[in-house]
Amino acid sequence: MSPLFPSPAADFDHPLEILDGCHQRILRQCTLIDAIAARLASHPADPEARDAARAVVRFFDTAGAAHHRDEEEDLFPALVHYVPSLELNATRALLARLRVDHANLDAAWREMRGTLMALASGGEPNLSIEAAQAFGAAYRRHIALEEAELLPLARRVLDTRLVARLGERMARRRGAPPQ
Repeated sequence: MSPLFPSPAADFDHPLEILDGCHQRILRQCTLIDAIAARLASHPADPEARDAARAVVRFFDTAGAAHHRDEEEDLFPALVHYVPSLELNATRALLARLRVDHANLDAAWREMRGTLMALASGGEPNLSIEAAQAFGAAYRRHIALEEAELLPLARRVLDTRLVARLGERMARRRGAPPQ
């Protein structure tokens, strides 16, 4: 396995593992943003920093955006429909919190994207270490909540037929051929 992809990717037959794997890739991108900011604090922008900025933008514009849609359009409604009634209020509260997180993360991404695109396009770098750290911290908190509560709940209440349907929708969203 290459260092860029240290573990095999899940396939669409295992959509919850895809979501979990995407969390790990998001965290790696946040670490890369931190590294870019640290480099810019002591060096002028160079082609390597600009290439790294382009790679982060490409990731969040594609996989990052699809990840939130997978959850909000497919996973969240399935959970509300299939969670035991005694857990429905707690589940709705969790999903409301995660939707607020998604909105806040999307807003933070729009700001970070502008900064990274300016760098990638040869503009003056304006990425502070503090901004990079705040962006990563927001994602780490969100991912920790999803991994502690959302994904275990999904694994517990969704049957294999529903999980397969989630995988099919995720595949279609990415233009992947059906399996």
